[in-house]
Amino acid sequence: MALQSANEPGEGWWDDHSTGPFVGRASRRWVLLGLGVLAPFAIPVTVDAVGRGSWATVAVVAAYAACYLAFPWAVSVPDLRRRVAFGAVILALGWTLFAVLDTGGVYGLLYAMIPIAMGLPRAWMIVLDGGTLLALGVLEALGALDLIGETTTIAYSDLWAMFGITVALFFMVRLIRTVRSLRRANATIAALAVDAERERLARDLHDILGHSLTTITVKAGAARRLLETGRGEARAIEEIRDVEALSRSALADVRATVSEYRTVTLAGELAGARAALRAADIDADLPRAVDDVAPALHAVFGYVVREAVTNAIRHSQAATVTIRLGPDWITVTDDGRGGARGAGTGLRGLAERLAAAGGTLDAGPAPGGGFTVRAEVA
Repeated sequence: MALQSANEPGEGWWDDHSTGPFVGRASRRWVLLGLGVLAPFAIPVTVDAVGRGSWATVAVVAAYAACYLAFPWAVSVPDLRRRVAFGAVILALGWTLFAVLDTGGVYGLLYAMIPIAMGLPRAWMIVLDGGTLLALGVLEALGALDLIGETTTIAYSDLWAMFGITVALFFMVRLIRTVRSLRRANATIAALAVDAERERLARDLHDILGHSLTTITVKAGAARRLLETGRGEARAIEEIRDVEALSRSALADVRATVSEYRTVTLAGELAGARAALRAADIDADLPRAVDDVAPALHAVFGYVVREAVTNAIRHSQAATVTIRLGPDWITVTDDGRGGARGAGTGLRGLAERLAAAGGTLDAGPAPGGGFTVRAEVA
């Protein structure tokens, strides 16, 4: 079984690719806490070893304690091989103290089992910690522990206690990892929500201001020409009044869009398109009613009308714009000079709106000349 790096994606029994709950968390505070946890085991064993003159035991205890104090860092390294090697080393030191040097107290093995449970993948935890518990149970059943030393004794209740402690710590660490993953996911979702809201606002403002400002520009130009010729002052005043009304309407639409209260209706957009095309001296061949269109599609088709008519006024130099409706489709065609297929920020935003409604947008030069925008929702 080849070990994999902790930097790789995915999670499995043998390669959970996480680096434990201690990344960026281990500090001097852990050293102080670890010394307090080690004291009930290390001090009596060391004092007894010094009294017996067993300096080898003192050395092993020191190494065992150092490994335990260092385990938050050791199980946080990216390389899984090093983490497994550390688990094997600290477990070997624990077994040496328990089974070879006869320090007594089976609970001393927990100082090796806990780092393994908290820092290694579940399969390695089962192999190392589960193997330790199984070996202890077998040795006790065979009476082999009596051969190791007089103080080396265990009861089956001790095994169950060690099993419970190890499993509890294993799941506690996994819970910590899950909580942190959820926090990261929440932060990501919040960032995506902000981006989505920005895109919505940019798309809506483009649709609203693009149409309104185009119509205002056309009407203002018409009023200027009328005033420059000195004829049609009444018509110029009417155009200026329309500009004022359009400006107020655009301002209201912007405020409503920012607060997400603005609604677009197909009938309203057709009426607005008729007025805008008339101001641009473009003939409008528009449907008189929208009853054939599914009610759920009125809003998105209203955006189609708004964007397509705005583009026709701005770019097409068309003489006529024709709109046709069906239950689940709409086409807007002009007889102008055409344009590039699918070009423009507005058409991209329109395609996104239709995709959200389960539809598609096809925009490009018409076969007989001009430009056609067709939207269809399956």
